Amino acid sequence: MFIRFLTDTIHLFNEMSPYLLFGFLIAGILKILIPKERIYYHLSPSSFLSIFKATLIGVPLPLCSCSVIPVATHIKKQGASDGATVSFLISTPTTGVDSILATYSLLGWVFAIIRPVCAVFSGLFAGTIVNKFSNKKKIYESKNNYACNICEKEEIHTHSIYEKVKGTFRYGFVELVEDTGKWILLGIIIGGIISTFAPEDIISKYLGSQSYSYPLMLLIGIPLYVCATGSIPIAASLIAKGMSPGAGLIFLFTGPATNSATLMFVLGKLGKRNFFIYLLSIILWAVVFGLVIDYLWIFQSGGMIHIHQSKLLPPLLKIISSILLLTLILRTFHIKKKGRNMNTFSVPDMKCTHCEKTIKQAFSKEGIDIVVSLRKKSIYVPERIDAKKVAEIVEKTGYTLSSRKEKDV
Repeated sequence: MFIRFLTDTIHLFNEMSPYLLFGFLIAGILKILIPKERIYYHLSPSSFLSIFKATLIGVPLPLCSCSVIPVATHIKKQGASDGATVSFLISTPTTGVDSILATYSLLGWVFAIIRPVCAVFSGLFAGTIVNKFSNKKKIYESKNNYACNICEKEEIHTHSIYEKVKGTFRYGFVELVEDTGKWILLGIIIGGIISTFAPEDIISKYLGSQSYSYPLMLLIGIPLYVCATGSIPIAASLIAKGMSPGAGLIFLFTGPATNSATLMFVLGKLGKRNFFIYLLSIILWAVVFGLVIDYLWIFQSGGMIHIHQSKLLPPLLKIISSILLLTLILRTFHIKKKGRNMNTFSVPDMKCTHCEKTIKQAFSKEGIDIVVSLRKKSIYVPERIDAKKVAEIVEKTGYTLSSRKEKDV
């Protein structure tokens, strides 16, 4: 059984790796090409156009449901409307260029198309309803804010082609891999376990029915933290064992779209009404497009999904891609040491490496060198820095600083 598990897991990894690497490259290019201040400018008005732009901007961006929080906080502070903010929060974590390509690699072109379409419909629906009930009419006012996509400096300057290429590869193959790598590995391992050990007759009996599988995937997906790419091998393995494809889409959409941290952020920052609109839109469109997928599945007699059967790429390319991707992921598992004479502060809503990078950059702009422990959800700040200053910097990034403070001598 172990040999079969190993074979199935390697199979999943080989199928996804080339598409993931290409997706990371495209994500790096988008990061360099799209100026941040233009995003803020287009999301400010309380209009359908701003919602439409927020949704389209969010679909290709490779941010998870956790790392989207500080970005959404920032665009909200820059004047983005509530509707645009909610649209961005829904459309961004549910898809990304890397996850769209990875979805195609395991689930075929129908899933790869419907997944971002579902994100677009849900984002447009939620944003429109939010703005409909909002009394605030925002217009864009230039705040003269500029932050370079490459070096984060706020004064206007230029970079050479070499620096832009370097920035592209650093974001795509270092920062983005750090943010998603462990979740991709975890998702593939879980997918291998399901593929090997899950009883096919039980899954097809209970999860093959919409009446059982849809509510179950909603209950699992909404509070769960899973990235848009890491969820793919899990859904693919369950579908291969007999789960309803529509239920698979529900998991693929709700899992990345929400987690407990995102839900609390929407509730706390945007209010109860917008929270319920946000959640209702995700559930509604996940179920609608789940039914669409199931209809297409029956109509095409199950032939649209090609799990483990992609023959478009040569096997050697898949193996090389897998080795390269595994190497990049393993590089991210390093230990960060805490320095002496530093105070410890807890940041409970810090969930991923994007959160870590955002907080470190905020302190760096203030000339403060800190150490961040993602595992312990803590930051270590030189004891000369006042606690109020620490709280101010952390809260500006959209995160919460707990009351815990410890001195290390």
